[in-house]
Amino acid sequence: MIDSLRENSDDNDSCGGSCTLHDALNTPKALERREFIRVAGMVFASIGALGLGSRRASAMAPIPISDVAAMPPRIGDRAEERRYAIPSVDGVSIDKDNSVIIARAAGKVYAFSLSCPHQNTALRWEAGDNQFFCPKHKSRYRADGAFIEGRATRDMDRLPIRRDAAALVVDIDALIQQDEHQREWSAAFIAI
Repeated sequence: MIDSLRENSDDNDSCGGSCTLHDALNTPKALERREFIRVAGMVFASIGALGLGSRRASAMAPIPISDVAAMPPRIGDRAEERRYAIPSVDGVSIDKDNSVIIARAAGKVYAFSLSCPHQNTALRWEAGDNQFFCPKHKSRYRADGAFIEGRATRDMDRLPIRRDAAALVVDIDALIQQDEHQREWSAAFIAI
């Protein structure tokens, strides 16, 4: 291998045909090539880290509009109920600990299960499209949870929600599936 480097080296004249592997790799051309590869690698890594390489990078962590934590319970709340602040503007908040999505859209507030009804993959909110998206099988839902397209066969699962003064109270253990309980699903929102 060293002999082939010696034969193919443009710098054979400078080392008299007896260059070692170390000498061949340390020639100016090798340094220029190494520097180019190093800089190009750093540029591509930076582009990837910034997320500029793809409009939708499915391997990236979901970025909710905001994370929300449940408020402390009040006397009379059941163990399966969680309290949340009423959103002041349209948008989506996610309580990852309880797998709850709180969404405000068009004067209504909804509580959804974080899981896609198709195969329980965590849904993502795409603010630019104003839609929920399942990264596993590409199902899409409107802000009110209605199914748009994809492999799912029903709308997003809603959770029972009620207003108590300045808080929303959500029953995190009672899924309302649109295909089984259409009337309850349609009524599971708070008008703002």
